[in-house]
Amino acid sequence: MEYKKITENPSNYDNLEQMDTQTILESINKEDQKVADAVAKVIPQVSELVNAMAERFQQGGRLFYIGAGTSGRLGILDASEIPPTYGLPHDRVIGLIAGGDKAIRESVEFAEDSTNQAWKDLEKFDVNQNDVIVGIAASGTTPYVLGGIRDAKAHGLLTAGITNNPGSPLATNSDISIEIEVGPEFVTGSTRMKSGTSQKLVLNMISTALMIRIGRVKGNKMVNMQLSNIKLVDRGTRFLVEELEMDYDEAKKALEKYGSVKEAIEALKS
Repeated sequence: MEYKKITENPSNYDNLEQMDTQTILESINKEDQKVADAVAKVIPQVSELVNAMAERFQQGGRLFYIGAGTSGRLGILDASEIPPTYGLPHDRVIGLIAGGDKAIRESVEFAEDSTNQAWKDLEKFDVNQNDVIVGIAASGTTPYVLGGIRDAKAHGLLTAGITNNPGSPLATNSDISIEIEVGPEFVTGSTRMKSGTSQKLVLNMISTALMIRIGRVKGNKMVNMQLSNIKLVDRGTRFLVEELEMDYDEAKKALEKYGSVKEAIEALKS
């Protein structure tokens, strides 16, 4: 497929500064409605990635997201939510961003322009062939991401690329290519908008499906969630009440005793 940098195409709207607030918001919303349809078209590729990751996870593998700017932050966000939601250690799904942790909150000039830094960042984790590297870049041309994918492939790791430009270098150089064509942004080139939204949806799908596939969900419940606040303790207690038909207070005591919904269910059902 011929490479087209759709993310840099002019917006379908012009004279934005002359719009009233209502029109701006309605126009943004109209564009956002295109995102879910674009994501639906890449489900086969996402499914291929999840299946490959599930197999590797069962052998102790890990998932690494690499990205810069908005894409890097979205990877870190997705990774950071795995321990509290599914009870996995923080070192099983890891987000890396060009420029390091400082870049999570502020732009680090030229950090994304190094083609060698991503692999240096990955090497700190002693990556191996059970690990999977997912590069995220709306443009599909970010040097930090492209270099990381190149080096990961050279070392025998499975790679995937999430991009919003079909036929981009990231798409063509990844083992599994997830090309989400959302069209030009409302503000020309502002890929934190539709492109970023589409990436967030795909990352939700990847990590949620993976957690289900490796047994971190029972029925439709987060039975391995960390009980780190009153809300989550209450949620876990209600899960036990529903599953085991227990009194609420008894369920709460059981949850406190066994430390997780899953452990409590297994102990009380045995």
